Amino acid sequence: MESIDLRGLDKCLLKSEALHQYILDSTIIPREHEQLKRLRKETKARIPKRQAFLLWGERALMNVPPEEGQLLSIILKVMNAKKTIELGVFTGYSLLATALALPKDAKITAIDISRACYEIGLPFIQAAGVEKKIDFIESDAVLALDKLIEEVKEDELYDFAFVDADKSDYWNYHERLIRLVRIGGLICYDNTLWLGTVAHPPDPQAPAFVNTVRDMVVRFNEKLAADSRIELSQVCIGDGLTICRRIA
Repeated sequence: MESIDLRGLDKCLLKSEALHQYILDSTIIPREHEQLKRLRKETKARIPKRQAFLLWGERALMNVPPEEGQLLSIILKVMNAKKTIELGVFTGYSLLATALALPKDAKITAIDISRACYEIGLPFIQAAGVEKKIDFIESDAVLALDKLIEEVKEDELYDFAFVDADKSDYWNYHERLIRLVRIGGLICYDNTLWLGTVAHPPDPQAPAFVNTVRDMVVRFNEKLAADSRIELSQVCIGDGLTICRRIA
């Protein structure tokens, strides 16, 4: 484990470092909320990528980049979302970006298998004054979604869902979110280009989990493309974001 080289594992698929930095410097960082900026820096300091990999493997790469957070914020505002679900919270960057974008009376159901990392981000969520919008559920996501399906009424369906959780369960999440998100609502899946690996055969030199997740993501993308219940667009931001609009 100690000899694993993580230098090539970068969530930004832009091959020009200068272009990526220009995007960050010109439009992203100047508009990034102060608490988002502090949370991003705190996460990097508290859970560096190598430490996170040794502890969680895939979770080492779970931080949503600021440019993706900005895109999600605009989407939420344009669609006037008020009720959302987030699967996979980690330290809460995307959760905080969502909470800041939603109106005061909005509600976010945030689900994660562990509360420990969420606790790192909680002080920044509180400082931003948006904690009351969030209902955090510490649970396996499939179990939590099944419970929500049992409880939700047709006129209480969600406007939006964001998924950045266990890739092996992405299709299980999808089948449940189709029942929880209203027709016309959006379901967004993170990491659907998985470090760019989906375009190439598995790399025998890469850490085992990279190839394992690559195969999961490829199969998931194929299923989404064949799903007549949604319209979709795959966006090359971060390491891939697929935006699905429920139509049936």
